[in-house]
Amino acid sequence: MQRPLEGIRVLDLTIWQQGTYATAMLADLGADVVKIEERASGDPGRFAWMNPDLGLSSYFEAHNRGKRSIALDLKHPDGIAIFMRLAAGADVFVNNFRIAAIERLGLGYDAVAVANPSIVYVQASGYGPAGPDADLGAFDFLAQARGGFAATNGEPDDPPLPTQVPIADQVGALHVAIAALTGLVSRNATGRGLKLDTSLLGSQISLQAFDIATHLFTNKLRPRAFRGGSRPFWREYRAGDGKWFVIGMLLDRAWDEICTVIGRRDIIDDERFDTYVGRVGTNAEALIAILDEAFLTAPAREWVDRLNAIGLFAALIQDYSEVAADPQVLANGYVHEVERPGHEPVRLPGIGIAIGGEPVRITHLAPHHGEHTEEVLLQAGYTWDEIAKLGDAGIIGPAR
Repeated sequence: MQRPLEGIRVLDLTIWQQGTYATAMLADLGADVVKIEERASGDPGRFAWMNPDLGLSSYFEAHNRGKRSIALDLKHPDGIAIFMRLAAGADVFVNNFRIAAIERLGLGYDAVAVANPSIVYVQASGYGPAGPDADLGAFDFLAQARGGFAATNGEPDDPPLPTQVPIADQVGALHVAIAALTGLVSRNATGRGLKLDTSLLGSQISLQAFDIATHLFTNKLRPRAFRGGSRPFWREYRAGDGKWFVIGMLLDRAWDEICTVIGRRDIIDDERFDTYVGRVGTNAEALIAILDEAFLTAPAREWVDRLNAIGLFAALIQDYSEVAADPQVLANGYVHEVERPGHEPVRLPGIGIAIGGEPVRITHLAPHHGEHTEEVLLQAGYTWDEIAKLGDAGIIGPAR
C-alpha cells in the first residue's frame, strides 16, 4: 500500500494522549514521526497500564506505535540547537505542552519558524491560546467537565458523569491530526508554513456542536434520558438472555412489521399508537413498557437480527471482548495483529481507515526510549564523533 503521508516528517514533542495519538495516526498514514523524549525516563505514558506478562504498556503502544524515538535534553542550549536542526528538515511540529512552557523552552512558533519558515506548527493545548486560562494545565477528565459533556452524560437522577473512555483526549487528537493535515495542504498551496492551535476544550465544544447549538437557539438544556433515550425506537432494551441491545431509528418505519415481530399485532390499530407522534411522543412510555415486556421473550442477538431484517436499525451492546471478536471489526481490519520481533504478534486497534479498499494497518510497535537517537542524528548530518560527544555531555540518549 502506498501510504499518503510517505515522505512527510513530523517532529513529535507530545506526552500522554491528546498529542501522541494524533501523531500515531499520522504515522499509520505513512509519516516518519520522530518522537522527542526527555532523557531521564521519556514520555510518562510509557509506564501507564503496563502488562508485566507482555512487557508492554497498552497505553503507550496505542498512542505511539509506528514512531521513532530520540532522547534529548531540551533544557540545554545544545539540545535546543539539535532540535532546531531537526526542525529545519521537518514538515510538521506537534506539541501538547502548556503554551507558556513551550515558550520558556524557546520552541514557540516564531523561534521554530526561523529555523524552518515552511514548517506546519501545531499547538495542542488544554484550553486554547487566548483567554484568562490559556496557560492552565488540563487532562481529559477536566475537559469533559468544563466542556459540558459530563453534564449531559448518565442517568437523570445520577451525578454528572464523565466517561471512562477518554473521549476528550481522543477527539482532541483527531483535531490535532486535522490541523496538521490542513497545514500541509495550505503549505503545499502557498509554500509558507503556519501555526495552528487546537485544544481539549475546543474539541469538546466541536464534538457537541448540535447539542450546544440547540441550547444557543433555545436557551434550554436538554434533559438526560433514562436508558439513553426517551423514545421507543431510540433506547436501550434488555433481552431474555440478560444482554442489552439498542434500537436507533429516527424515521417512521415498519410499524406493522414491528408489531408482528414482537407478537403484538393487536396494537397495530391501537389509537394510542396509530400515528408516529403518538408512538414516539404522546404515548411513548406506554409503548416502551410493551416493548420492554416483549423483548424479554428472546435473546438479544435474535432481536437485533429480527429488527434489522424489517429495517429498524438495532445493535448489540458489546463489551471489549465482544468487540475484539466481532466479525465486522475483523473483516475491516479495525483490530489487527502487529508483528513483534522475537515474540508473538500483538493485537492493537487501528485507525479505521481504508485506502483503495485496503485497511491501513500499524507498521510496527512503539519505539524504546531513545531507540533511534543516533539514527535520527546521522540523518540530520551529525557525525559519529559529534554524536559520541553529545552523549558524553548528557545532551542526547536515554540517561543510563
